Amino acid sequence: MKKSKKALALILAGVMAASMTACGSGKTAETTQAAADAKTEDTKAAESGESKDAASGDAKYTVGICQLVQHVALDAATEGFKDALTEELGDQVTFDEQNAQGDSNTCATIINSFVSEDVDLILANATAALQAAQAGTDTIPVLGTAVTEYGVALGIDGFDGTVGGNISGTSDLAPLNEQAAMIKELFSDAKKVGLLYCSAEANSQYQVDTVKAELEKLGYTCEYYAFSDSNDLATIATNAANNSDVIYIPTDNTAAANTEIINNICQPAGVPIIAGEEGICSGCGVATLSISYYDLGVATGKMAAKILTGESNVSEMPIEYAPQFTKKYNKTICEALGVAVPDDYVAIEE
Repeated sequence: MKKSKKALALILAGVMAASMTACGSGKTAETTQAAADAKTEDTKAAESGESKDAASGDAKYTVGICQLVQHVALDAATEGFKDALTEELGDQVTFDEQNAQGDSNTCATIINSFVSEDVDLILANATAALQAAQAGTDTIPVLGTAVTEYGVALGIDGFDGTVGGNISGTSDLAPLNEQAAMIKELFSDAKKVGLLYCSAEANSQYQVDTVKAELEKLGYTCEYYAFSDSNDLATIATNAANNSDVIYIPTDNTAAANTEIINNICQPAGVPIIAGEEGICSGCGVATLSISYYDLGVATGKMAAKILTGESNVSEMPIEYAPQFTKKYNKTICEALGVAVPDDYVAIEE
């Protein structure tokens, strides 16, 4: 009888153990399946270039903006960028906007702070800002704007239109041959053209070299007048005004920030200026082949939205250019110097 009870107890213990094992196996299977589902969801998000938050529209982004100097053209590009990105992503985007006040070393400091903060994207407004960003990070996406020639700015031989790596952006390059033709159209009797630019800006050197070659084809004699910064600008501008029939100033940030100095020298001397962009022309020029820097910023902002949401890869995005150009003139300075412009020129709004 005792043996029977003992045998029965052993049987019951075995049944209970089997039951507990079965329960445990079911729980483990459920957990494993849930983990697999979660992993699949994460994998899908990673493959699409988005986080789960980004896919749901709940992602938050910090965008660092480094602008070389404050002047009309660059300000408009930054404004267009912010407006476009805000329109695309709303309050998901926070901007950390900083201005280097014309100092390239300060650009480097600003970029390094963005890298330390691990921002999601950097807007580099102007060439010096882009060069600082190139040196500062090779992982955070960087978009340049108001940069004339990316191959020159970034030291890329045989530039084919796509930077690659973590950099892309928009260019403010207007057709330089058409700018040279504008000088011929307005000042066909002139002989000597002074090329006034900042030697510290690589893209300014590129522009004046290109325009010089075009002007020499048209029969002009050209002379370089390079200033290193705003400190020697007045001296160099005076020399240019004294020895030129016409002055050409490229898209140059230092010149754009100091148009009053240039105008106070060249206008009294009776020397007209053809400018590379509208901001410079507004301050000291007679005419320009103009782009909209606001629209350029908008195009850059749309590129940024695609990068942040994972729709596009910055390394594969070609540089974008202004879609149209307009001949514009400064009515006040043209009247002061007695310069007549053809009917297809549009007056710059004062």
